[in-house]
Amino acid sequence: MHYDPRVKSNVLFICIHNSARSQMAEAWLNHVCGEFFAAESAGLEPGTLNPFAVRAMQEAGIDISEKETRAVFDVFKSGKLFSHVVTVCDETSAEKCPIFGGVTKRLHWGFADPSALTGTDEEKMAGVRKIRDEIRAKIEVWCEEVCLRSAGVPA
Repeated sequence: MHYDPRVKSNVLFICIHNSARSQMAEAWLNHVCGEFFAAESAGLEPGTLNPFAVRAMQEAGIDISEKETRAVFDVFKSGKLFSHVVTVCDETSAEKCPIFGGVTKRLHWGFADPSALTGTDEEKMAGVRKIRDEIRAKIEVWCEEVCLRSAGVPA
């Protein structure tokens, strides 16, 4: 797939509740590679934003506190086209996602679920920071690969 730098490609990140992983992935992609992509996120069963995810992203200089959770099926029904749909939950949950039309490439990047973390608030916060950093690293590598391919450099 060739990316025209004048036209942003739409990317959708999906997880279970759209409360942490998909929200962080959306924010990171828009932050790291926003000149090429317009990221959105949604969940299979939308919940409320995870306060640990909000805090972890604020620590990294990105504010997601005003984001709302959305249902993936509402996004699907809208008919919007995405170049990539990326599930960031476990594989069993990812299989429940709808198939989007168009030239969508489906990717799965499994990350631990912040809502499943146990321990003290500081232990949970440390776990969310780790997940945040793993998501950022994955986004950075993926953006670099996609940008190199779009420039004609073999991967």
